[in-house]
Amino acid sequence: MQSEQIEIKRDETAWEIELKASIPASAMEIYREESLKELQKTAKLDGFRPGKVPLERLIAIYGEAQLLRLAAERAIQTELPEILAKENLLIVEAPRVQTDTPEPGKPLAFTARASLPPEVKLPEWKKIAQKHSAKKESVTVSDDEYTEAQTHIRRERARIEKVEKGEDQQKAFEASKALPEADLPPLDEEFAKSLGYESEAKFLESLKTNILSEKEAQKKQQLRNAILEDIVKEASIHYPVVMREYELDDMETRIKDDLARMGASYEQYLIEVKKTREELRKEWQEAADKRAKTRLILSEIARQEKIVADAETIEAELKHAKEHYKEVDENNLRSGIAHAMRNEKVLKLLEMQ
Repeated sequence: MQSEQIEIKRDETAWEIELKASIPASAMEIYREESLKELQKTAKLDGFRPGKVPLERLIAIYGEAQLLRLAAERAIQTELPEILAKENLLIVEAPRVQTDTPEPGKPLAFTARASLPPEVKLPEWKKIAQKHSAKKESVTVSDDEYTEAQTHIRRERARIEKVEKGEDQQKAFEASKALPEADLPPLDEEFAKSLGYESEAKFLESLKTNILSEKEAQKKQQLRNAILEDIVKEASIHYPVVMREYELDDMETRIKDDLARMGASYEQYLIEVKKTREELRKEWQEAADKRAKTRLILSEIARQEKIVADAETIEAELKHAKEHYKEVDENNLRSGIAHAMRNEKVLKLLEMQ
């Protein structure tokens, strides 16, 4: 390593390091000579065999400025990794480098910024999970909920019948909504069998089971959210700003996809809400921060508890996913499935405390 005047700072807000250094003029001359010889190996010029073009001709063809730029690139690629290793600096992305314009006979100053690895210090997460799990209540279906679900299905049946008779979709919806309950079609044997059930009784039994399952799923999600929210509050987490940008990009992509399915565009949406893209992303920052921290918490608990997804199950899910997402890279699909399965295992562990 030949760099000198090395200065390193930590940006606690962005969770990055900033490294400034200078490569001496004598070292830059060596990198210039190496770059020139590298060019000579591949240069093709009429009248000369490959690798035999005179260096003077190459300098005349490429120009000193281009040669110095190549030397600067070579110098950074050689010196920067050595500095990072010597200073024991761990980074999680390729450094972003800025240099002065290289000049003959002068040292090359450069600045590099790179994200630091996330730092996660968990609170006593098992106690937090236990506190919330202790509050779990049994889930039941009330008579009112059961009756309301039946009424909803009866109104939906009325709407479908009107549409099948040629009535406009919106008018059919409004008419079925306005119908007195006594005038709604019954949930009788004929209706139950049209849905594939043996009898009205079997249909109503299944309806109650489905309501119960939905309520249990909601309760489970509420429990998970409450546990994770408290862990996020009590954890000490530092992560690079690029992770928050990733979350913001993901949130934006989901909205774009939802809008596309409804036949709308993101640009139209921005006009309707009277906000710029930047304003919207700024509003999302708190949610993106929570999402990033939650990902890191799940990952850290999985690491501590040695939780991994089952390889055979991953491959089975991958086979199924490839049928529906043919355009997605297989490695990306596998990674996404593995992370989702691992996280589900962690969430189940939290519920069981």
